[in-house]
Amino acid sequence: MRQYSFFDRLCMVADSALKTTQGIYDAAPRTSPAEDIAEQDLTADEQKRAANLMRINHTGEVCAQALYQGQALTAKLPKTRQEMEHAAQEEVDHLAWCSERLDELNSHESYLNPLWYAGSFTIGAVAGLVGDKWSLGFVAETENQVCKHLESHLDKLPEQDYKSKAILSQMHTEELKHATTAIDNGAAELPTPVKLGMKTMSKVMTRTVYYI
Repeated sequence: MRQYSFFDRLCMVADSALKTTQGIYDAAPRTSPAEDIAEQDLTADEQKRAANLMRINHTGEVCAQALYQGQALTAKLPKTRQEMEHAAQEEVDHLAWCSERLDELNSHESYLNPLWYAGSFTIGAVAGLVGDKWSLGFVAETENQVCKHLESHLDKLPEQDYKSKAILSQMHTEELKHATTAIDNGAAELPTPVKLGMKTMSKVMTRTVYYI
């Protein structure tokens, strides 16, 4: 297997950042879970609510990409780096599904995604520098919080928006798997203040992206 230098990986990270924020994919994403589900009639208010929630989920995937790429850049063990890169690739599908659904709802992605990417990448890079077990701990906690958000959004979506619900349900299954994998690979339990800080940042993101 080819060994990349730090500079090589830095260039790859820059390429990933550009593609993630611009909706460009290296490979065709998996078929959306909502593809074969018929679109239901939504009122203007229901369509707007669904779009706002799906925008949050899309930005959440942008942040996940950034977190994984930051961790992969500074991870000390090659195995951990490969785990992060693999997880990031799986998240690309979620990113594409949410983006596609936003188009169907005649809405847009968050204009603040580049800022959220930069912040999440920085957090991921710092976590990787601290140590692999802490880096994996960030993955586990992030995915657990994402799962809670997805569960909340499934309840908040319009009852007949089966397409969005199918996407979020599949994402929930896979995010939970990522958290379990991180724990199985030796993730450390994050200190309570760190968890609270992550929750606070998440609230700021969701409340902002809902509108912008």
